[in-house]
Amino acid sequence: MGTITDPIADMLTRIRNANTAFAERVDVPASRVKAELAKLLKEEGFIKDFELVQQAPRDIIRIALKYGVGRERIINGLQRISRPGLRIYTPKGEIPKCMGGLGLVIMSTPKGIISGKQAKRLGCGGEVMAFVW
Repeated sequence: MGTITDPIADMLTRIRNANTAFAERVDVPASRVKAELAKLLKEEGFIKDFELVQQAPRDIIRIALKYGVGRERIINGLQRISRPGLRIYTPKGEIPKCMGGLGLVIMSTPKGIISGKQAKRLGCGGEVMAFVW
């Protein structure tokens, strides 16, 4: 496997692909940022659960995906916004909305990785990492 230049985009793509295939779980290489991202997705109700699995040669994050009653997808879309080649930052007054406020805006702020709604409430801007709806 080659070097991944954007590990966050890789994580989102793995979740998107597993969700499309109706997989029960997906494994992604572990990092602190990815663990915070998974924690936020769980708090917002987009995934069932996640756990950090100690494995050789590298730790992984095992994410349990969530589906509705009739096997409808809870996650309908994931989009990476800020990327290594083009970082997107926003001030506290211009935090974007995803799907008219129905989706989740994931932001990296001085307060940590939080949702756009939390960032607006705390009054801090930051990097717009991704949209989830």
